[in-house]
Order: sequence, then C-alpha cells, then structure tokens
Amino acid sequence: MTDALSPRLQTLVEGTRALLEQAVREHQDVVYSNSLGQEAMVLTDIISTYTPEIEMFTLDTGRLHDETLSLLDRLERRYQRRIQVFYPQAEAIEQYVRDNGINGFYLGTEERQSCCGIRKIEPFKRAIAGRKAWVTGVRREQSAERALGEAKSWDDRYGLWKISPMLDWTEADVSAYIKARNLPYNALHDKGYPSIGCAPCTRAVEPGADPRSGRWWWENPESRECGLQPRRRVIPLKVEPRRAAGQ
Repeated sequence: MTDALSPRLQTLVEGTRALLEQAVREHQDVVYSNSLGQEAMVLTDIISTYTPEIEMFTLDTGRLHDETLSLLDRLERRYQRRIQVFYPQAEAIEQYVRDNGINGFYLGTEERQSCCGIRKIEPFKRAIAGRKAWVTGVRREQSAERALGEAKSWDDRYGLWKISPMLDWTEADVSAYIKARNLPYNALHDKGYPSIGCAPCTRAVEPGADPRSGRWWWENPESRECGLQPRRRVIPLKVEPRRAAGQ
C-alpha cells in the first residue's frame, strides 16, 4: 500500500501502524473513536488495512451535517465493515431543550458544554465502556494543548489507555495521504470547513485561519473543546430551567 506514497508518508504510516499493532498486542480490546474528520479518513484506511481487529464507532449527535452522514455511508461501503453509531439519550435531549431551547448552546459556555455532555460525552462513555484502550486521531499542530500529547497515555477520565498514533502528522500530510489513496472525505472540507462538528456549531473559516476557529466561534478560544479532549471540566446540565435568550 505504501509504494505510491512519498518517503515521508511511508515513514508516518509505518509509525502509525506500529503503534496500532502494539496497542492490539498489549490490550487486545482496542476501539477507534472515528470523528469522520480528515484525520479519521487516514486512520480508517490504516486500521482497515493493517489492524482490522480494532473496532470502530462514531457519535451521531443528532445535529450533524448531511455531508457527514453521507460520508459515514461511503466509508462503510468502501471498507465493507460496520462503524457502530452511538446516539445521545432522547430523554436527556428533551430535558435540555425544555430548559434551554432548541439552540440553547448559544446562550453561554455552560449551556454549550452541557449540550456537548449530552450529545457527545455520555454516548462516548457508553461506547468505550469495558474497553481496554481507545484510539484518537489528534495531532500536535491542532492546538497548544494537543501539542503536549503522548502516543500512549493512561486516560484518568475514562479509565483506559488512550492511543494517539497521528500526533506527528501535519495537515499537509493528511491531505497528501487522502489524495494519494483516493480516500473519501467530507465534502464540506472543500467549502472552507477544516474542522467539522455539529451543524449549528461549525462554520467555514478564511484560508490560513486557525483550523478550529470555526468551532464554537462565539466563545473564547480557551473554552473551545467539546470535552472528549478537554482542557476543562464539562459542566453538567442544571435541573432548573435556564434563562431565555436576551434576558
């Protein structure tokens, strides 16, 4: 598979493959949290080729772009394998909407992080329950926080090992690999969306801007994480109804 790749990409693939194979040897029960982003296309291809025993899952928050859901279907057809989908609990979403409104995440950081907690964190916890290790596609250049990441680390929050085999890949590396392997990817990437999450919380950015600046753009940069890769604690949903917009 690596014959058509540049020497740099071959080296990166070999390093990623080695980390994944080591994770399988050491932990057996390894699962990949597929974000359906560009890095995910690379990892999906490498895992399906070299370590197919690693299961994959993704999160459907209920507010994803149509292009993202279409990509999921294309991936399953290309690799002839099922990517398990985890959804948020309907009762929790109903309560959130009653308390905050359908787009209550715009009201403030608490409301937005509560929404992420319901739509992402809780389903993620169910997806990794009982697992020994989970794989993530984070890269060092994505943020100062992620620049400090380790290829293998114990995840205290979730109680299992976290494997990050793409830390040293650059955005250019990811794009080059996708092109060389003719991989499917989210059509929104060609419309100025370098980082794609839920539709109401994602927008296009100008060329050269911080790739994650289009995520939760109404917040301070310090709070722009959903909680899966947190820099601060996700704030739980309050029981009492929250303020209405404009109050």
